[in-house]
Parts: sequence; C-alpha cells; structure tokens
Amino acid sequence: MAALSRIRHVKLPVTDLARSVAWYRDLLELELVAEFREQGELRGAQLMHPASGFGIALREREFCAGKPDLAGFDVFAIEVGSVDDLHQLAARAAERDYPHHEVVDRGEYGAFLNIIDPDGLCVRFLANNPLNAGRFTGIDSDDQGGFTLYDTPTLG
Repeated sequence: MAALSRIRHVKLPVTDLARSVAWYRDLLELELVAEFREQGELRGAQLMHPASGFGIALREREFCAGKPDLAGFDVFAIEVGSVDDLHQLAARAAERDYPHHEVVDRGEYGAFLNIIDPDGLCVRFLANNPLNAGRFTGIDSDDQGGFTLYDTPTLG
C-alpha cells in the first residue's frame, strides 16, 4: 500500500459559508486557497494553514448529501505543540467572544480545549496526546469525567 502521509483536509457542512470562512480564518489564521462554485453559485471553500498545510474545507450544508448537522460533536481534533498553545488559543477565543471551554490538562494523559464553531461543532485541540501508533491504549470513561485504562483490545 502507498504510504499515508497526512490527512489533507477535513470537510465540514456549514449553514453560512461566509460566516464560517471568516471564523476559521480568524481563529486559526488560515488562508483562503480555493472557492468552489456549482453553476455559478458559491457552495464551498478550502482554507489552509500557511506553514503546516493543514486544511479545512467548508461546504454549504444545504448542498451536502443528507444535510448533516454535527452540532456538539468533535468530528476532528487538531494537535498543537504544548499546553501553553492551548491556553493561547483559549485566550484568543475569549478575546473574540467565541464560545469555548476551559483547558483540561490531564498530565501524562494529555490536555485538550474545545472551541465551538458558528454551527455548534466542537473543534477539539489536543496537546501531549498519549495515543500513538504501535501502542494500544483502551480508555473506559465514567459519567463523572474520570477514566480507567486497559491494554487488551476488545475489537481484536
């Protein structure tokens, strides 16, 4: 099989393309690198981080198959370099009045920050995430926010 190098982009359904393009560009300092029209009507956009090449594609929900509503769900996570980076993102979100949660730092088990986009999608940012290829980690979460780890896969 050909070597996989990275996910090129994540495509998100949005209710207001211009609003979402502005929000993601503002929060993550992404560049608008492409627009997509269908029969002359603007339906989508591609944003990209200038240094990493990470991309987010946006498409008007009305023109997506099934018109998916992903409000409240963390469809993807973006890894950042450190917990300090998470705090800087949280401060950036607060300065702009973007809804977000506090940084949760679980020490050796990593840290995360959730910022809510204009359509209610949970954009999750991670730092020091302990999950890596070559090592299995099972996580059993309880209803109080705690968790236990296990090392034998259930799915084989």
